[in-house]
Amino acid sequence: MTPQPPGNRDKDAGRWSDLGRPPLNATALRRALVRPGSLWTSLDVVPVTGSTNTDLAERSSKDTAEGAVLVAEEQSAGRGRLDRTWSAPPRSGLFFSVYLTPRAPVARWGWLPLLAGVATATALARTAGVDTALKWPNDLLVTVDGAERKAGGILAERTEGGVVVGIGLNVTLTADELPVPTAGSLALAGARTTDRDPLLRAVLRSLEHWYGEWQTADGDPGASGLQAAYAAGCATLGREVRAELPGDTSLTGEAVAIDGDGRLVLATGEGVQQPVGAGDIIHLRATGGNAATRPE
Repeated sequence: MTPQPPGNRDKDAGRWSDLGRPPLNATALRRALVRPGSLWTSLDVVPVTGSTNTDLAERSSKDTAEGAVLVAEEQSAGRGRLDRTWSAPPRSGLFFSVYLTPRAPVARWGWLPLLAGVATATALARTAGVDTALKWPNDLLVTVDGAERKAGGILAERTEGGVVVGIGLNVTLTADELPVPTAGSLALAGARTTDRDPLLRAVLRSLEHWYGEWQTADGDPGASGLQAAYAAGCATLGREVRAELPGDTSLTGEAVAIDGDGRLVLATGEGVQQPVGAGDIIHLRATGGNAATRPE
């Protein structure tokens, strides 16, 4: 065997420093996903970046083709809704963004984060054997020790020519590594596999399928089956919730539907059905058999 220069040995040692969290195989992922006729036109894996959404949005202004995928083994400044940060140990999750240029009317682009949620939940149920629920509008929930825990999130951002959709998913985080007690991971939820390569392939193939159905239906959430699929997997529906709205206001009621615009419809105590298009949703539940509620 030809001896490696010290620099190469150091590089390889760092790459495989955590044998329980091997690096993604970019070559194999490209071979499986970037093919003629596929939605996915390029796939890059970087060791670390601030935010895959930010990086891909910058690329999209330079004639990037639809279907570009950017994956990071580690994000140092990942972002969620309301500018919340998303960080995790290297190679402990899937952190990636995709660039889309929908033909559907712009008025229906608000369905893209919900579409990504359905695609991800479907893929995880099939590949990891984990029942993944959706919390409106963009959280992925798993069950850990009988309690709902957030294991992932989705952030869609408009660019000059299209939309960048980012997905962050905790895969192998241990209880000691969780950023907050209400977080979870696929491993903690009892996933039958935490191999990130097949998980990423499954999510991207599912995303391609649902995006294709939605595009074929010209973005119609009913005709594409997206609205029904989201409602079927949404843990928010049928529950008492509090919506923290822009402008420091809030609204409490039962979540009864997802309307044609992707908004959450709340039935308030005054008998009014109020659609909510943006806000932070807090699941509530009754305590002690009375009308008082507390966050779940």
